[in-house]
Amino acid sequence: MADEKFEKFYVRFCGVKEVLRDIKNKIATKNDIHQLMMAIDSYAKRSDTYFHEMVMLSHKVDRHERWFQLFAEKLGLKLEY
Repeated sequence: MADEKFEKFYVRFCGVKEVLRDIKNKIATKNDIHQLMMAIDSYAKRSDTYFHEMVMLSHKVDRHERWFQLFAEKLGLKLEY
């Protein structure tokens, strides 16, 4: 009788041990988190650079449009958009 209880306990303990091992394998390590943070920082830097480039390009296009308007006025042309 005692052996049966021990056997049931041992089987259940092995099941719990396996579940804990699976959980341990799924938990992110310090290195995993560091790599993720580095990737996020890299993406943020590229996004910031892209945003600044788009702002500069927008200003450049606005400047060119003003020049075209001035040229058109001087030449007596009507620009249509």
